[in-house]
Amino acid sequence: MAKNAKTVFVCGECGSENSKWVGKCPVCGAWNSMFEEKVVALDENDRRRRTSGRGNSADGSKAAPGKPERLASVVSGETTRINTGIGELNRVLGGGLVPGSLTLISGEPGIGKSTIILQAAQNIALEKGKVLYVSGEESEEQIKMRADRVCRGSISDNLFILAETNIENVAAVCRNLEPEFLIVDSIQTMYSAEIESAPGSVSQVRTCGNELMRIGKSDNIPVFIVAHVTKSGELAGPRILEHMVDCVLSFTGDRSHEMRILRAQKNRFGTTSEIGAFEMDQEGLVEIENLSGVLMEEMDKESEGAVATAVYEGTRPLILEVQALTSLCGGGFPRRTSLGIDNSRLAMLIAVLEKKMGLRLGNQDVYVNVVGGIRPEGTYTDLAVALAVYSTCTGRKLDSRTLVLGEIGLTGDLRAVQNAEKIIREAERLGFERVVLPIKNARHIKSKPDINVIGLKNIAEARNLF
Repeated sequence: MAKNAKTVFVCGECGSENSKWVGKCPVCGAWNSMFEEKVVALDENDRRRRTSGRGNSADGSKAAPGKPERLASVVSGETTRINTGIGELNRVLGGGLVPGSLTLISGEPGIGKSTIILQAAQNIALEKGKVLYVSGEESEEQIKMRADRVCRGSISDNLFILAETNIENVAAVCRNLEPEFLIVDSIQTMYSAEIESAPGSVSQVRTCGNELMRIGKSDNIPVFIVAHVTKSGELAGPRILEHMVDCVLSFTGDRSHEMRILRAQKNRFGTTSEIGAFEMDQEGLVEIENLSGVLMEEMDKESEGAVATAVYEGTRPLILEVQALTSLCGGGFPRRTSLGIDNSRLAMLIAVLEKKMGLRLGNQDVYVNVVGGIRPEGTYTDLAVALAVYSTCTGRKLDSRTLVLGEIGLTGDLRAVQNAEKIIREAERLGFERVVLPIKNARHIKSKPDINVIGLKNIAEARNLF
């Protein structure tokens, strides 16, 4: 038997303990339900352990440390999500913050990470209770200056600020304050006194991440962690941090423009295909609810190389504009440059255009851009990219009131895409007059929209659109 271990008998029906074996449970009266269990005395001060959260049982009681619970008696986090007061952030998170969850948000400096979490902190402080904002990079005065601008001078009394980098001190403050929401800005500035390495090192980030996970899971506190990114746009520090947290958010955008895009790269409580759109102004980040309309505002007339397309992001269709440009190659190998579209995907589409539509692009540089800085996922935009390149190469314009979507195979045939009917309804709302899509999608349109739906079998049939 292990050291400091004792043997108890536990009822398999009600979970009650007994020091000696009996045939009948003295609590629930069940017969032959007792089984032997060895219990090892554990150090309560061991910070590597994580005990059950508070109030997560059906009766509101806290489970004993190290004791199993019946899964059926655990209350689902879906019923207790916390509203951040920001609709686009709630959408990306899957409906709001889950108690006890760890969310990692990353982005380039100045993109708006601290602004959006400060807005969420203010909203939660007004609705739920105490919120602790731990800043390892800025002083209290700097945070107050931003809060005056974002909160318009009306800061909640439940919003607390702590300028601290020692993770043990942060844990002590959390025990005393018992906040409903914890923000750490940023994880690269935190350090543990138990490790001698500098803040931001692999061992420090891993240790501080473990401590924040213990705080969040043990006390049922949602934690927002801000992280830096490298020059290539990837998260700085060890990759284990991404595995530890429940949700990884990426905040992107051009600082010279006002639009910001929030995307979930990992989400244990929701989909990773949702995006949130914001616009930066003097008072902080403002939600963009009609993102399709904003992206299509400048596409009012026909232009060579410009084609409207659509993708389905999470729970909503998104209308985009794809632009292409071809120019004579000055010498050497022709360039294939794309923004928002995978370069290898563009190279494949160019090969299909040369083979199936007779374009000669071997001596042409090809540039493709998705307007607005959006990086659409999936293959919805294949046909639009191909037709944009065809348009700029031949000088033929496509009607700006035409929406194009569909996946292109290596044979030149068009493959069906998902959620085509929802995209058609969005196109109809925005005033498009016709939608071009794979013939398989056109055959399965159940409703009769007030819009001309054109189904194509292969890319060669697209010549008739111009």
